[in-house]
Parts: sequence; C-alpha cells; structure tokens
Amino acid sequence: MPVTGVLRSSFLNGDYLLEGGGFTLRHYFRFFSDSYYSSILWETFVDGFVVSLICLVIGFPTGYSLARLPPLARRWRTIIVIMPLTLSLVVIVFGWLIVLGRNGLLNSLLLSLGIISTPQTMLFTRPAVILVLVQQFLPFMILSVMSVITQIDPVLEQAASNLRANRFVTFRRVILPLAMPGILVGLNLVFVLSISAFITPRLIGGNRVPMLGSLIYERIMSEFNWPSGAAMAFILFVAGLGFTAAFNALAASRFVMGGRRHAQ
Repeated sequence: MPVTGVLRSSFLNGDYLLEGGGFTLRHYFRFFSDSYYSSILWETFVDGFVVSLICLVIGFPTGYSLARLPPLARRWRTIIVIMPLTLSLVVIVFGWLIVLGRNGLLNSLLLSLGIISTPQTMLFTRPAVILVLVQQFLPFMILSVMSVITQIDPVLEQAASNLRANRFVTFRRVILPLAMPGILVGLNLVFVLSISAFITPRLIGGNRVPMLGSLIYERIMSEFNWPSGAAMAFILFVAGLGFTAAFNALAASRFVMGGRRHAQ
C-alpha cells in the first residue's frame, strides 16, 4: 500500500501533493532528461556497491570466526555486533561528526602522532560517507554470514584437510560455495540499505556528496515537491530491485555452473 501510494503520487500533475490537474509523466521525463539526476543515481549505486564489498571483506572473516566459537562466547560477541543497531541512527551520525570534524578525535590523534601537520577536512567527502555507511550496515553482513557458517559442519573442512587441501583450496571449494546464500543475503541487505540511506549522506556528505536518498528527502521535506520526490523514490525502488535481481541471477548461475564443474 505505501509503494502504491508513492507510485500514484509520482504521476500527479503539479509540484505539490494536493494539487489537481490529472496525471502526467513529466516528473519521470524530467528525471531521465537531466544528466544531473542520472549521475546522482549512478553515484548512488556505485557507493552502494563499494559499501557492500567493504562489508563483505570485513564481515565474512568476522562472521566465520564467530560461527566457529563455542555457543556461550558466540552469544556474547554477537551481542557486541548487534549493539550499534540498538542506537538511534541520528546519534551515531552525530558521533561521527564529532570524530571526523577538523577539531575532532581523529584529527587530534593524527596530529599527536605527527602524521599530519594541520587538521584535515574529513567531513563532506565521499570516503567519509562510505566509512559511516560501512559502520552502520556491517552487522547485517556479519549476521548473514554467521547464520550460514554455523550450519556448515566443521567435519567437511577437516575432510578437505585430510585430502591434502590447503586453507585456500578449502575456502574456495568447500566454505565459499556453502556460504554463498549468506553472502548473497548480506550483499543484498547492505546494498539496498546503502542506496536508500538519506541521513548519513545528508549530514556527513552535505551538498558535496549527493545521493538519491538525501535528494528525495530534500525534494519532499524542504521543497514540498511530493510528486517529483515520489517519482525519484519509485525510480530508486525499481532500479534497486532490478539490480539485486540481476545480481542474484548472475551469482546463482555462476554458482550452479561452478557446482556442476566441481561435480564433473
């Protein structure tokens, strides 16, 4: 029902939600005819892809190590992993504003170590936005990987070792194929959450790092242009859904082909 309401609002003829005048496609034409919006959509997807890859690189070994811990130790470490999710996102973002500011904790630490001579501008940059997004959504990747690894019997790894497979071969031929469902779930979650984020890009990136989520928020809440914002939101929804569907189909086909090749 909310998605249907957004779709209906995107066709309204006018620049305000309550304006009449029938329905139109001009908000969609305006979006696709302006290279500015297309570039923001592309940059949003690139940022989401980068955040997903970084979370995978950090989250997979973390999730694997948690899955191989005894149940009691795993329980307490899992609580530590999910603890940031219990905090308000606004509180976390404002904490990063303090850390990354010119007089913040990170600049003070680098100055005291002699790595830099003057405070550096870390806020309102794309790396800062990516860093904060990774910190926010990393638990989803860790939990997705851990939930799958816990179901993989360690005996399979021992059997591969007995067959003289080294750690890399065991990871590539045994662990990675069996953990692929958790990896795909984690990548999808992190990617969708990253491209739809608006608080972090708005506060950490400002106007220098525009992302479509923050642009939608500004269009609706600041300019009160609900039909245009609804059109952007539905475009982001369809584009994100199409990208994740294509990625899952590609990953599934490669996984099936790899499984057949290993069986042969």
